[in-house]
Amino acid sequence: MKSAHAMMNSRRTCLKALLVAGVAAYVGISATVACSKSGSSSSSNEPATPSPAPVSPPSAVSAAFPLRIETGKRYLVDSAGMPFLIQGNSAWSLMVQLTREQVDQYLDDRRARGFNTLLVNLIEHKFSNNPPKNVYGHGPFLIPGDYSTPNEQYFTHADWVIQCAREKGFLILLVPSYLGYNGDDQGWYQEMLANGIAKLREYGRYLGRRYAGFTNILWTHGGDYNPPNKALVREIVFGFREFDTRALHSAHCALETAAADYWSGESWLQVNNVYAYNTVYSAALAQYARAIPLFFLEGRYENEADGTEHRVRVQAYQALLSGAAGQVFGSNPIWHFNGPGLYPTSLTWQQALNGRGSESMTHVGALFAPRSWWTLQPDSSNTALTGGLSGGQDRAVAAVAADRSFAIAYLPSLRTVAVNLGQLVGPKVDARWYDPASGTYTTVAGSPFLASGSQTFRPAANNSSNFGDWALVLESTP
Repeated sequence: MKSAHAMMNSRRTCLKALLVAGVAAYVGISATVACSKSGSSSSSNEPATPSPAPVSPPSAVSAAFPLRIETGKRYLVDSAGMPFLIQGNSAWSLMVQLTREQVDQYLDDRRARGFNTLLVNLIEHKFSNNPPKNVYGHGPFLIPGDYSTPNEQYFTHADWVIQCAREKGFLILLVPSYLGYNGDDQGWYQEMLANGIAKLREYGRYLGRRYAGFTNILWTHGGDYNPPNKALVREIVFGFREFDTRALHSAHCALETAAADYWSGESWLQVNNVYAYNTVYSAALAQYARAIPLFFLEGRYENEADGTEHRVRVQAYQALLSGAAGQVFGSNPIWHFNGPGLYPTSLTWQQALNGRGSESMTHVGALFAPRSWWTLQPDSSNTALTGGLSGGQDRAVAAVAADRSFAIAYLPSLRTVAVNLGQLVGPKVDARWYDPASGTYTTVAGSPFLASGSQTFRPAANNSSNFGDWALVLESTP
């Protein structure tokens, strides 16, 4: 998370289908879902207390939940059997830093930009104005730091945030007890050591009882640390699973560590992810060999060290074309919502919502979601993209659909690439450049090409944001 940054096949037309495909409103749908405030207002210091029991979804937006895994598939599937493309945003301090009205504002904005997944701390330790208390003055525990004393008022507000997110179509990657970088004071690891496994097991039971009926949570355990005492994390998981075996579980590990590597052999870990800065494509490819759902959890954040709009695009495209079934985008100061952060910025979180990185992620969704993205297979042996590869952050990547009907290549910088068009079924191939900064297409001169032999491609100039990255979209045509 934040801590590691300190150290450095047709377009769907209805809203429900857009969300199922993993992108909401990227074609300009502006409908909103108003979550009930239960009488609260922006001037109130105290939220009204709704029932903690989940409510029935008021619209078709949340009908995709719950998500599930299917044997041999590297992506999540919704309740209608549709693949779910994770289009995520890091919102670590959402539970504590925002009022209910502000939560509504944030969710509506992210929804309108095509995001459908949020990475959130259930309990915040440091990155808010009054940690660990929420904006209404309620801490997670009646006795500070004591996991055996959960505070009903705090968790009632958390319930509301999760339910509101569900109504608007969001999956929550919910971190139940963020550990902190190297187990430091950014997270709860020291308190977890002090509490011991018995109390942590009971905390897991509390969460299992409380959230068993919530359908839009993917529990994401740990946080920026590979704990030497794994039992502290396991006990929360095991306690939870005493009451809910349906919910899905993943883990947030230290930088450059995949969840399925550090937690190898743990039966509760059902969803894998990678957390990488410099070698996103190779990190994803290494995990693609595991036939379980995989997504890109974290990398560089916008408006932090090296966090340009170009950098966050490179991460997203390298991940999605190297086997990941989604990606999570981070932006400063959105992740801490103007609370204490790690890098100075003059922006407010409201201003950052319209940042170039967010816009770029909307265009990521607009490219992948209308296509059968789940059929893409990484070109790991370079049989499709045969020239102009480069390496590291500058590595060009490609993936080809299993039925060879289409392929996508991404070039982080301006260059000439060679493509073996014989990898597509053809008999001809339409070729278009996709500008990842504007979401617009340009037909390649000479297109369509015969689906045979090698063909070179080179963008005419930098893209609309004056960076050299482009996506090459190749589609079989009669």
